[in-house]
Amino acid sequence: MNILETYIVPPLEGPIRLSDLRAGTFSLIVSRKAFTKLIKANLVHVNNNLSTTATPLLGGEIITVYRDQTPSNKPSITLPLEVIFEDQHLAIIHKPPGIEVSGNKRYTIANALSNSLTKSNQEDALKRPEPIHRLDYPTSGCLLIGKTSSSVMKLNKSFQEKKIDKVYYAITIGNQKSSGTIKSNLEGKSSISHFEVIDTVASIKYEALNLVKLIPETGRKHQLRKHLAAIQCPIMGDIKYGNPLHTGQGNGLYLHGYSLEFTHPHTGLLISKTIQLPKKFTRIFKQIRL
Repeated sequence: MNILETYIVPPLEGPIRLSDLRAGTFSLIVSRKAFTKLIKANLVHVNNNLSTTATPLLGGEIITVYRDQTPSNKPSITLPLEVIFEDQHLAIIHKPPGIEVSGNKRYTIANALSNSLTKSNQEDALKRPEPIHRLDYPTSGCLLIGKTSSSVMKLNKSFQEKKIDKVYYAITIGNQKSSGTIKSNLEGKSSISHFEVIDTVASIKYEALNLVKLIPETGRKHQLRKHLAAIQCPIMGDIKYGNPLHTGQGNGLYLHGYSLEFTHPHTGLLISKTIQLPKKFTRIFKQIRL
């Protein structure tokens, strides 16, 4: 077996279980959950002995983690994904609307990444690249992908520390004030979204349609959709949180992940990428140039 990483346990105040090592102990293992999975797959040895999650640690032990080389049983599919940026560590792709990022279905973005991206040449390259965040099934736009264990771990930390800036655009329905901040409790947690109306056109059916720039400060499930519905200006085509009759002429949800900006976790360079608005946006707002 090939060694992935070794670690010498420092002096401890008292014995702990192997599975209780804190997150971040290993530079190439994304989380405690991932470490526990490796233990259960018999890929973790303590002092050259096969371990279990309950193996006690007193301090001074040598932990050896071996690389998982078993073939993945997840399906691999081919989708025509547009790659906006890619290097050996990470990638940004254009997620089309109408497909899940991940989950139990066969046709997901996650299942198409291996065939859409170049395999990383890094020591901790993932067998299957991983999406770092999520876009809803009907939402299009920038999606950040990790290609190595260390990149996934560092990018997840950047998201937690709010060091990755995301900008969305939506078309909303109704008379909306020019700018503002929406705060609410979602999923039992505080949620904050900032909005700015870029342009408005009159509409016989909808009274008014607004092109709105959105900056989520937090990342709760369906946050932007819920927040805009809460101020009585739902996103056009949002039949879940808006008026079920306002289907947007069958063109789906008018929500687009326009840009991502962050510091590259390995090179330190600023990465700033955008994906222009879909045609269904520019058919309504013909003069907009972002």
